[in-house]
Amino acid sequence: MTLFASWSLMRRELVRFFRQRSRLLSAFVTPIVFWLLFGSGFGKSFHPPGVPEGLGPFEFFFPGTLLMIVLFTAIFATISVIEDRREGFLQSVLVAPVGRNAIVLGKMLGGTILSLIQVLPLLLLAPLAGLHLSLGAFAVSAATLTVTAFGLTGMGFLIAWRLDSTQGFHAIMNLFLLPMWMLSGALFPASGAPGWLRAVMAVNPMTYALAAVRRGIELAAPTPRFAAGTPGLAFSLAVAIIFAALTFLLAVHQSRRTSMGDLH
Repeated sequence: MTLFASWSLMRRELVRFFRQRSRLLSAFVTPIVFWLLFGSGFGKSFHPPGVPEGLGPFEFFFPGTLLMIVLFTAIFATISVIEDRREGFLQSVLVAPVGRNAIVLGKMLGGTILSLIQVLPLLLLAPLAGLHLSLGAFAVSAATLTVTAFGLTGMGFLIAWRLDSTQGFHAIMNLFLLPMWMLSGALFPASGAPGWLRAVMAVNPMTYALAAVRRGIELAAPTPRFAAGTPGLAFSLAVAIIFAALTFLLAVHQSRRTSMGDLH
C-alpha cells in the first residue's frame, strides 16, 4: 500500500509536468542560456585563481549548469505541494490510510525523476563543452545528480509544506537555493575566495555535490583539471547522500507534526 501510494504520487508529478511544457523550458533552457552567457562573456578573460591553464569557461561552468538544472527543477516540482493544498488534493491524500513517509517519498521521487529527465540529456552533450565522458564517468555523475536532486527536492518540500503562497515560496527559495548554488564553486573556485567565504562554502552541501559531479566527469582523466583542489569523490558523495537522507527525514517529521487544520 505504501509503495503504491508513493508510485501514484510520483506518477502524478510526471503527468503534471508533461502537461505544463513551460516548466520544461524554464528549468532546462534557462540554465543553458546562463552557461552560454557566462562562457561567452568571460571568454579569454577567464583566469580565476586555482583554475589550471588551458581550462576554458565553457568547461568550467558546465558542471555548475548541470547543478542549476537540478536546482530549478526542484523549485518547480515542489510548488505542486502548494497547488495541491489549494485544490484540496493534499488534504484528501492525508486522510488516506497511508503513512506520511509514503507521501513525502512520492513527491520527492517525482521531483528527482523530473530532474533526471532534464539534466541527463545535457550531460550526454558534455563533448560540446570539451569534456569526454567514459561510461563510468557518466554513471558516477548521473548518480551524484540523482542524489542531489532528491536532497534539493526534499529541501523544497520542507519550505513548501508550510506555505500557501507561490510568491512567498519563490522568494524563500531564491533566498536559500540560489546563494547555495553560487557559493558551491559553480561561479568561482574556493581557492580564490576570501577566508570567510571559503568557510561558508565549506559547510554548503552543494559544494560537495558540485565537487562529486566534477570528480565524476573527470573519473577517467589522467590529470584532474577543474576537479583539482576540490574535495574527494568518496567524501563528496557521502556528504550528498547524508544531505539527501536528512532532508527526507526532516520532511517526514514535519509532515507528521502537521494536523489537517494547519493545512487550511
